[in-house]
Amino acid sequence: MSRLVDVWPLYGLTIRTARLELRLPRDEELAGFADVAAGGVHPPGEQPFLSPWTDGDRAQFVLQEHWRGLSGWTPEKWQLGLGVFHDGEPIGVVALLARDFRVVRQVTTWSWLGLAHHGRGYGTEARVGLLTLAFDHLGAETARTDVFRDNHASQGVSRKLGYEPDGIAVDARGDEALISDRLRLSRERWNAQDRPPVTIEGVTPCLPKFGL
Repeated sequence: MSRLVDVWPLYGLTIRTARLELRLPRDEELAGFADVAAGGVHPPGEQPFLSPWTDGDRAQFVLQEHWRGLSGWTPEKWQLGLGVFHDGEPIGVVALLARDFRVVRQVTTWSWLGLAHHGRGYGTEARVGLLTLAFDHLGAETARTDVFRDNHASQGVSRKLGYEPDGIAVDARGDEALISDRLRLSRERWNAQDRPPVTIEGVTPCLPKFGL
């Protein structure tokens, strides 16, 4: 009998950093991530996301976004949403997204961490894990992120990792026009950095899922 990882090899993909493990959560683990999100992912009065999902049912959003990413997956358009575990406990989610990756070799990222886990360097560590997968194992040439100008934490993580200004993005949230800094990390700048070690397992069976 086939195992789940045999028919969906992304369940065998695991990224390990010094303190964190990044992998697809199993369904029975999703409630833990929903609880973390329900407890808050940013200070009151702030809204760092273009889609204000934290103003609604945060637990429901986490489950639906996880299933949406899996159900909508194609080699031409994919969203890899990985659970972030610390000492085996869920603390947040990071995601790697791409469209026509085989041709354009560009990825984007987004993430959230439970408010209790902010300020400990976990966001930077998890982003390094994602980017290691993208650049060193999937062959990305660029990574992009759009960050609100007042989102100082995300701005700091991106610039620390070598992202450079790449213009601005203007988006609508309701009746409000929001300006984000568009930041870009090139393969050259990624390769020029000294980075902490990252271990990644299970990539090869997943390559067709990424269009490779």
